[in-house]
Amino acid sequence: MRGLLGRTGLPPTEALLLERTRSIHTFGMRFPIAVVLLDRKLRVLAVKRLVPRRVLLPRPRVRHLLECHTGVRLRSGDVLEEG
Repeated sequence: MRGLLGRTGLPPTEALLLERTRSIHTFGMRFPIAVVLLDRKLRVLAVKRLVPRRVLLPRPRVRHLLECHTGVRLRSGDVLEEG
């Protein structure tokens, strides 16, 4: 899976959900992203900002990751809806 690699940016209205993924890297990316760490019920555990050439290592309880624009307004405890 390539994810956002090769893209020049990410619009604020788009995101990429990586199911059953606990870690990512931003090597080869051209822009910073926000990474939303989600548990199995899609509850936000944390939001981390990653610049290019970084690694997000696996964390306890994380089951999915959401790659977003850095201006995302999600906080710990928020729950995403499937749809």
